[in-house]
Amino acid sequence: MAKRKSSAQSENAAQKQEEEKPQEKAEDKPVVAVEVEEEKDEEDKSFEELGLDSRLIRALSKKSIEKPTPIQHVAIPLILEGKDVVARAKTGSGKTLAYLLPLLQKLFSDSPSKKYTAPAAIILVPTRELSQQVFSEATSLIELCRVQIKVVQLRSTMSPSDLKTSLAGFPDIVVSTPACVQTCLTKGILKAKALQESLSVLVLDEADLLLSYGYEGDLKALTAHVPKRCQCLLMSATSSADVEKLKKLILHNPYILTLPEVGEGKDDIIPKNVQQFYVSCGERDKLVYILALLKLELVQKKVLIFANSIDMSFRLKLFFEQFGIKSAVLNAELPQNSRLHILEEFNAGLFDYLIATDCSQSTSTQDQNDKSNNPPRKKSKKNSKVKFDSEFGVVRGIDFKNVYTVINFDMPETAAGYVHRIGRTGRAYNTGASVSLVSPKDTEIFEDIKTLLGENDNEDSKLIAPFPLLSKNAVESLRYRAEDVARSVTKIAVRESRAQDLRNEILNSEKLKAHFQENPKDLDLLKHDKALSKKAPPPHLRNVPEYLLDPTTQEASKLIKLARAAMGNTNSTHRKVFKGKSRRSKDPLKTFSAE
Repeated sequence: MAKRKSSAQSENAAQKQEEEKPQEKAEDKPVVAVEVEEEKDEEDKSFEELGLDSRLIRALSKKSIEKPTPIQHVAIPLILEGKDVVARAKTGSGKTLAYLLPLLQKLFSDSPSKKYTAPAAIILVPTRELSQQVFSEATSLIELCRVQIKVVQLRSTMSPSDLKTSLAGFPDIVVSTPACVQTCLTKGILKAKALQESLSVLVLDEADLLLSYGYEGDLKALTAHVPKRCQCLLMSATSSADVEKLKKLILHNPYILTLPEVGEGKDDIIPKNVQQFYVSCGERDKLVYILALLKLELVQKKVLIFANSIDMSFRLKLFFEQFGIKSAVLNAELPQNSRLHILEEFNAGLFDYLIATDCSQSTSTQDQNDKSNNPPRKKSKKNSKVKFDSEFGVVRGIDFKNVYTVINFDMPETAAGYVHRIGRTGRAYNTGASVSLVSPKDTEIFEDIKTLLGENDNEDSKLIAPFPLLSKNAVESLRYRAEDVARSVTKIAVRESRAQDLRNEILNSEKLKAHFQENPKDLDLLKHDKALSKKAPPPHLRNVPEYLLDPTTQEASKLIKLARAAMGNTNSTHRKVFKGKSRRSKDPLKTFSAE
């Protein structure tokens, strides 16, 4: 600890010397880089030793959070000192609490004495889903601490009057996308002068996505209203040119915190607690292989399945329905209320399989390429595409609860996309696994992924291993059934089910919104894993007969069930179906016995 103090004093002295030098440009200022490596005497460091308020520590213990993560070890003391911080760490490393905890502690001391007409802290995020997640986390901490701090969430779907109502109570913290804050400033809902007087902390969460989602203009406009004394925090999972641009735009001589997992070493790009597997198969055989994985119960639940297009995600859902596998689809064309409720139900364990698509970025980049290469043409109704939500994102930021397996049905377009997909499991040091279905057309991207992970540098290391539990006999035994059902899931059926699902979700989102506000318990009855196919699935496809199972597969399935029982994942939280009894069984006279 003495070494740590002396190094901190030397850093502070060096910083003072830099401040005494003549004025330099913001981008020429030196940056203090800190490698987050834990020493033996700091491994058992508690939140109390980091200087956190006792109310926050009690709130964390109620949430069953006892120890700080490595990024929290270093970030929390620096943020409490008022330093600008750039924190770079993998997904699931605790970056959200790393800035929320010291931010709330600062507001604990400031809120009674200072009263401003604008927020004291603004947290900017790239997607609505992440905005909702940060808002919920901040709200729960404030409620557990029992302090009077107001947090509001701004959404792009809000009208100017709704935005004005949300900011009318002078909130302490605003969680929003950059576009909403800029709208409030341009329309006079948020006064620029009041913001300059009140704003003390600005947080850019998932900073590497903020510019790629098209918020550069909004951020540049906002920086003009950010006072120089404002503390700026930048959280990111990766290092990119966008992060460097934001650093020069907003931060002043920041401390850069880098976890070893995102440093130069390639071994820990994917956490060690996540096992990575692949299955080599043909493009047409992917449906057979994923059916074998799920139906034979060779992977742990809950399962997050990634597809590259919305049509493919609905094809998977229709295909699963015929075999009695309930699943839900999460994509960019659904209303926001529906997306948030699907996430809540999946996190609560009401269904085990979620099919996710993250096509918003790919479609936006394709649109930009099309605009640059081709001149604008008149849009026809036939060729008009469904509008995707530009603030939607599944792969980054969202905290899926207790996802044990990620399946790449379609391989991602980039190696970085693979890393972010796998980051949805093994969060907060839990165990997890990933299974990627690799066809011959995916060979190039698969080699890029292995290069990124460093597997090609060391021939002996097998970071992505062949999936050992699935035998060829098990796959072939299901081939006839799978191919027969796959032929029935046509493009027309996919298009109709997609339109039907969208109609249902819009109805649920808009028409019933007022009802659910008055009767929140009724929201639990709203199902997102309903069957979309018009015909009832054949009952004989629900179960796999024993004569189709080989002994190896049966043993593998038993091992998975034993592991699930060991993890305490046997109690299902699925919806209970209450079957009405006949009136005869309710006859009160028949409840008496002669004895």
